[in-house]
Amino acid sequence: MAEGESASWRPRIVAFCCHYCAYTAADLAGAARLQYSPSVEIVRIPCTGKVDVIFLLKAFTSGADGVYVAGCLDGDCHFISGNIRAKARIAAAKNLLAEAGLEPERLEMFQLSAAEGDRFRLLADEMTARIAKMGPSPIAKRATGE
Repeated sequence: MAEGESASWRPRIVAFCCHYCAYTAADLAGAARLQYSPSVEIVRIPCTGKVDVIFLLKAFTSGADGVYVAGCLDGDCHFISGNIRAKARIAAAKNLLAEAGLEPERLEMFQLSAAEGDRFRLLADEMTARIAKMGPSPIAKRATGE
């Protein structure tokens, strides 16, 4: 456990999920009663291409310890190239996080199809384990007043 970290600390992870693929995969995981980390808070968006860098950074300053964007597979975006735009924005946001002194690994993009409920569960758990290993975000601590 990192210095200053309480035994009851649980990572807070915000997942921006595309309505057509990732959100549907999350819904499928729920319908199949697949358990995934309760640390993940899903935000349904029309397309990953609508996620702006400012939204990603705002999630961190609002208390998230980790953030991920999950959308359609390459070539399957319902808005043609939304996921390609999202990849570029994720890369730019990772650079900004690194410049600010925060681990860029706290931000990730995943791609999956609507039929991959089990993969959604695995990705949510993988991201939770990654963030738990890093410990609380110093930005999240300041945002919550700890």
